[in-house]
Amino acid sequence: MKISNILRPSNRSLIRELVASDFKLRYQNSVLGYVWSLLRPLLLFGTLYVVFVYVFKINKDNTIPNFPSYLLLGVIVWTFFTEATMSGLNAITGRSDLVKKVSIPKYTMVVSTTVSAFVNFTLNLLVLAIFIVVGRVDIRASALLFPFLVVELLMFSMGLSFLLSALFVKFRYMSYIWEVTLQMLFYATPILYLMQMVPHNLAKIMSLNPLAQIIQDMRAVLITPETLTTKEVFASQVGRIVPALIVVVVLVFSVWYFKRSASSFAEDL
Repeated sequence: MKISNILRPSNRSLIRELVASDFKLRYQNSVLGYVWSLLRPLLLFGTLYVVFVYVFKINKDNTIPNFPSYLLLGVIVWTFFTEATMSGLNAITGRSDLVKKVSIPKYTMVVSTTVSAFVNFTLNLLVLAIFIVVGRVDIRASALLFPFLVVELLMFSMGLSFLLSALFVKFRYMSYIWEVTLQMLFYATPILYLMQMVPHNLAKIMSLNPLAQIIQDMRAVLITPETLTTKEVFASQVGRIVPALIVVVVLVFSVWYFKRSASSFAEDL
């Protein structure tokens, strides 16, 4: 599987049709429809903000300026990651009829789930933009680095989606394992709390998680420079280089495993 293959007009059209089909199936019986994709992270954000700011008094000393935007960005990234990987896990099994009856590139099914999640992610970023404007967040030159971090997030999510989709065809218990893994990742990633609250040695371990590095860097370049990034936790570029290397390794290995397994999908389904 090559990038050039994905960019072929025929494959682009196929991915577009799969994304459209996914949206229709997801929202056809929903009263709120597409609006729910915006309300879900906002409702989660509202709940977390009330609980952690007014009950647990996180950021009571205003350690992190623009905390509402800071918190919302973490929620949006997490929502995308969860949606992309859970949809990716079901990308092949959920379209078993196509896999068995139609000869199409299998990877387009996985790519389409990531693209579908990315559409929702983009809409949620528009909501974040409103928070940034209303909260009068200063936009700095560092914001130009934000798209590069989005690309890293896409690479990590798509890599895991390729791996999970291939594993789920053979091992149906993978859905339960990934659900538990997501719960563990949620609490191991500084979404609800400040990295400053974590003991230094534990913060180093947590910083090896690519999601932690991506979210903290996104917050630092877009919301507030007071964000404790993973680079600062290690006091070196190791805090950025190691998580980035993990993303590359996950993507390369996952694509290799997916290609190796794709030929037997129809038999295993």
